[in-house]
Amino acid sequence: MPITLQPEQEQFIQTQLATGRYANATEVIAEALQLLEKRNHYDLWVEELGNKIDIAAAELDRGEGLDGETAINQLRARLHKNREA
Repeated sequence: MPITLQPEQEQFIQTQLATGRYANATEVIAEALQLLEKRNHYDLWVEELGNKIDIAAAELDRGEGLDGETAINQLRARLHKNREA
């Protein structure tokens, strides 16, 4: 797949090569694509987390939540039970 880079992109690749960290332009581009993939996964995670927060906030608004002290006590009890098992 042939691609055309903008002059500033080519310069960036050359700058990266000059650091000695990469042996060739393919390595620079491969790492850039890996980082893009990680960012896409992160963006999806943030979106999913936001949705969960919205659901939790709605539940709290309806009075379905627990106060902090009760939640902590339940977690401690569960942890204690798991340690005994």
